[in-house]
Amino acid sequence: QVQLVESGGGLVQPGGSLRLSCAASGRILRVNFMGWYRQAPGKQRELVATITPGGSTNYANSVKGRFTISMDNAKNTVYLQMNSLKPEDTAVYYCKLQTWAADDWGQGTQVTVSS
Repeated sequence: QVQLVESGGGLVQPGGSLRLSCAASGRILRVNFMGWYRQAPGKQRELVATITPGGSTNYANSVKGRFTISMDNAKNTVYLQMNSLKPEDTAVYYCKLQTWAADDWGQGTQVTVSS
């Protein structure tokens, strides 16, 4: 069984920065990608960014140039550096691990951008 533990959320003012971390543990075989998704109140969950073990990245247009995803393959840990945060970035952020066998999700971490 795979466990994903997220950390790093919180309250930040507009223009500020946060760094999210997600560590995967358990029986992990052949990672396709790890990534971050978010869900704001009343909205559907949406992709934020993904990264493959080879380093290929994909970003939502709304976060390009502001967010950076990175991955430590040895630790099965993915990071999301979020800069120039805006109120519309407020959401619960979920970590996702996709392997050849399954998709696994973290419990979510709240990010609130407000003055």
